[in-house]
Amino acid sequence: MTIVVNLDVMLAKRKMRSKDLAERIGITEQNVSLLKSGKVKGVRFDTLEKICETLQCQPGDILEYRPDGDVIREAGE
Repeated sequence: MTIVVNLDVMLAKRKMRSKDLAERIGITEQNVSLLKSGKVKGVRFDTLEKICETLQCQPGDILEYRPDGDVIREAGE
């Protein structure tokens, strides 16, 4: 089982930098970077709520479940 973090995609869609998100939700830029890279074991619901509020999105826009072995293929492959 794999949980994929698409925070970088949402930041790009909202044309927002990690630094700006970090300032708005009250966490360090390093922690935002760790979230973006998926190198965290969990995220607090209050932090997720602040991210969703700031980016005007749903948790499912940021977190995605992919079953083991589920590979996303590029168009044309």
